[in-house]
Amino acid sequence: MKLFNFIFTGLFVLFALLQINDPDPYLWIPIYLFVALLCFLDARGKYDAFSHVGTLIFCFFFGLKLLLARDGVMSWLNEHQAESLVQSMKATKPWIEQSREFGGLLIIAIVVTINILLNKKIRS
Repeated sequence: MKLFNFIFTGLFVLFALLQINDPDPYLWIPIYLFVALLCFLDARGKYDAFSHVGTLIFCFFFGLKLLLARDGVMSWLNEHQAESLVQSMKATKPWIEQSREFGGLLIIAIVVTINILLNKKIRS
């Protein structure tokens, strides 16, 4: 579990650094750094259930917003035939950025859920 969290601490710091050229780095850099901090604290044995549950709630509601937005994930799936997300971001294709952001929230939610479940199992 320590190794898992140290790996994701590094990955989330890397994700934060990659947001420097993003259209909204002021939002995503703090999000990724916060989750990196959560993973780091988990690796050090300082699990905090409140922070983890709060992060999941945040991911759920922000993800729902990205999913249902006019140019969001549903638009990418239904109107744009799930075109490749690895192409360059253009102002004419905001659904690509929204879908990428949704993917980031999904990664966060998965890692946080794994930590919740593992810590629940350890404490039982």
